Amino acid sequence: MTDADHADQELLVDSVPVARYVLAPDLDVTHGPRPYLHPVRTLAGTPVSDALPADHVWHLGASLAVQDVNGTNLWGGRTYVRDVGYTWRPDHGRIVHTGWEHLSTDRLDHRLHWCDPTGAVLLTERRILTASAAPELGDAWRLDIDSALTAPADRDVVLGSPATNGRPGGAGYGGFFWRAVAAEPPEVFTDSLTGEEAVNGCDAPWVALHGRAPQGGAYTLIFTGLGPGDRWFVRTTMYPGVCVAFAFDHTATIPAATTRSAHYRVVIADGWLPPDAITL
Repeated sequence: MTDADHADQELLVDSVPVARYVLAPDLDVTHGPRPYLHPVRTLAGTPVSDALPADHVWHLGASLAVQDVNGTNLWGGRTYVRDVGYTWRPDHGRIVHTGWEHLSTDRLDHRLHWCDPTGAVLLTERRILTASAAPELGDAWRLDIDSALTAPADRDVVLGSPATNGRPGGAGYGGFFWRAVAAEPPEVFTDSLTGEEAVNGCDAPWVALHGRAPQGGAYTLIFTGLGPGDRWFVRTTMYPGVCVAFAFDHTATIPAATTRSAHYRVVIADGWLPPDAITL
């Protein structure tokens, strides 16, 4: 595979660049190296993602990452150890691109390996990212991500989180995670809930985040994509982020030789979309 096969890719909507897909980041293994989207922008150019922030340098824009995959940390940072707390351990793996199925400015389709610290493959993945206009929601576009995670033929794969490893406080993060950027704590809401405390851990059909970038532009992000057993993990006060959490309070198992398929959608809109304007 050549260097060009690992080059960053731009997603466009009607010829407007809206996101860069960083395919093979040159990062320390403790950051959980993996493909990620950053920067992601509204159609007007307002940035809505953050990567390598000082408070959590392993937060990488929009990505798929889990802190405990059969004991391997693919999230980055310290690992939460039951009865001990967050601890630096030599347990970090990588998620690596292994080949393209389709490559265009509005659709990226590729294969990946989720690897342990030795490079052994824990999971294989087929991932498709698609960008398209969403004029029914104003000045907006939608990002669709299809992910199929397949376990090896000879063993189950167990997905866990700090919460399933004993951390209290609703810290069940890990899955499809979006680290947003905001000048001040954003607003988070569903069709019936408002605020971090109410939304974190819920299973609402969608979650919206309304914020303002440091440069001043307002934006609304609308997330869908919970699968069976998934929950929403959200943060607004410590940092702005939304996650489709695979193991919010219970581990999730991908049985040997089976596939966990998921579809995530994020609408990226300029300005403020109130709850009654959201139709998905």
